[in-house]
Amino acid sequence: MPRISDRAWSPYVAGVLIGLLQVPAFLLMDTALGTSSSYVTLTGHAAALVDPAVAKIGYVAKHLSGAKNWWQVALVAGIALGAALSAWASGTRRGAMSPVWQRAMGIASPAARAPVAVLGGFLIVFGARIADGCTSGHGLSGLAQLAVGSIVAVAAMFAGGIAAAMLLRRA
Repeated sequence: MPRISDRAWSPYVAGVLIGLLQVPAFLLMDTALGTSSSYVTLTGHAAALVDPAVAKIGYVAKHLSGAKNWWQVALVAGIALGAALSAWASGTRRGAMSPVWQRAMGIASPAARAPVAVLGGFLIVFGARIADGCTSGHGLSGLAQLAVGSIVAVAAMFAGGIAAAMLLRRA
């Protein structure tokens, strides 16, 4: 069994553990694993503070309350916290910018990385909401349920990832 101090876990062990997390998610929350709706929940609450009329918009309103929505927020927080704890416990936390970022951007400045990372994150969440789910929602939950839409979405994700990797490799 892997330890938290291990530098890396077997993807097979990690995959089985993540897959098993589906069981309590369905039994206790009547929902699947996914993260993209958490951003709608959080931004909907923030927007409603500025303009209470936002809470009356149907799409936003359905994400403002209920255990399912806050489950995803807790899942995202747990992912970030777990990644930070794992990096700390295994001694793999990097202070410098990744060589992949340096090569792709042509510069070594972490300050230049931040706006690119924020823009990339926005585009990912925007795309996830258009696709009605994120990589974990479609890839883990949708495939586990043999959902046709998820099969198409995951195939498109892999195609996009391969294309991006080929473009970055040329850079």
